[in-house]
Amino acid sequence: MELRQLRHSKPPIVLIHGLWVSALSWEHWVDRYTSHGHEVIARGWPGMEGDLAELRSDPSGLDDVGIADVVDHYEGIIRELDQAPIIMGHSFGGSFVQVLLDRGLGAAGVAIDAAALKGITKLPLSTLRAASSGLRNPKNRHRSIHLTTAEFHYAFTNTLDDDAAAQAYDRYAAPGPGRVLFEGALANFSRHSPLVVDFDRVDRAPLLLIAGGMDHVVPASVDRATAKKYNKAKAIVDYMEFPGRSHFTLGEPGWEEVADYALDWAMSHIGDGSVAHAQSL
Repeated sequence: MELRQLRHSKPPIVLIHGLWVSALSWEHWVDRYTSHGHEVIARGWPGMEGDLAELRSDPSGLDDVGIADVVDHYEGIIRELDQAPIIMGHSFGGSFVQVLLDRGLGAAGVAIDAAALKGITKLPLSTLRAASSGLRNPKNRHRSIHLTTAEFHYAFTNTLDDDAAAQAYDRYAAPGPGRVLFEGALANFSRHSPLVVDFDRVDRAPLLLIAGGMDHVVPASVDRATAKKYNKAKAIVDYMEFPGRSHFTLGEPGWEEVADYALDWAMSHIGDGSVAHAQSL
């Protein structure tokens, strides 16, 4: 199905969550964007679209879900729409947004705290620590991984106090497929990594990269490196950093500023084409 891109309409918005949380992590953004008149689609990864309590008790359906499975899943959702959507993703979801845009999908894309694509070699120590619980055991490649409360607090909610972090964990934390984590970690060593994009592609929809200044999982240095990788292309790529924000930027206090900036940017760039140089960093 050919997707239409209409500059002055209100396109649908497809939201893609990241590893170790469910689609519920977008709940505030869904309500806010719906109130602005958008159709909002926030569905889970394959194997994660059921009840969160049931998923936590039996995550076996995730054991061999890989990145290609997840990206293909969202491509199918997007191709069912009558109009090209704004695609937003968080963490690994931000990486998947870039792959989907590279496939020619979307009217605009927003990648928030996006995990590194193949070709990005920046690897901060905090990223290694946040991922170590999953990567330390090779058997985790073929089974699901669920963070402990302490691991989630370090990785996601490091800017929150203990009580607020515990509440976020209870509501949003979810097991995730270890295969996705391993494929992401080994992307630069794989000839056929599913996290490959053509950074020089000229006909890609406009892309915004958003980073958080206190993010432990994907520090801002990773997103800056990604933006620089796109820098030679003529397609529109912008970068925005929010100081003091953690990887839990979707739900921590002040999330409204990030959500509004993302939507305002996307709406202002729909229909711009791909003729402007990426922002210099």
